Amino acid sequence: MSSTISCPKCLSQEYVKSGSIKGRQRYKCKSCNYYFSVQKLGKKINDYVVIKALQLYIEGISYREIERILGVSHVSVMNWVKTYKMQRPFGDSPVKTSHKVLGFHELQEFIAIKENMRNSGTIITAIEDQFLVTTWKGASIQDLKQMSLPTDKNTI
Repeated sequence: MSSTISCPKCLSQEYVKSGSIKGRQRYKCKSCNYYFSVQKLGKKINDYVVIKALQLYIEGISYREIERILGVSHVSVMNWVKTYKMQRPFGDSPVKTSHKVLGFHELQEFIAIKENMRNSGTIITAIEDQFLVTTWKGASIQDLKQMSLPTDKNTI
């Protein structure tokens, strides 16, 4: 049999099937008579989900909220934050954020109410068949100037 599988001891690609152990196929190398099984591949999470989780983290959403929104473990989110060395841009911020997960019709109703959109910032993020609506209020232009480090005096 010849394929991408090779013996871990002698690197030969000549082997025969030799039963199974714990649900994994076992092989016997024809060259050195070594028994081995193929390494099981772990579950790969879509890169889109990882990027969305990191974006939500930066927006100030807690690990558990991200878990509820995206359906991935909060421990996975913490590991991604450590792996990619992510940091939230602000510590204690005068900006008050709120997050809602809405369906399409609920989103239309939310946008139709003018009070929801007045004097606030809003980001709408599509997550599969739902929408995450992040709104923030409470920051004046002066607050934003203090929180950011503009490189040009004309910014903001």
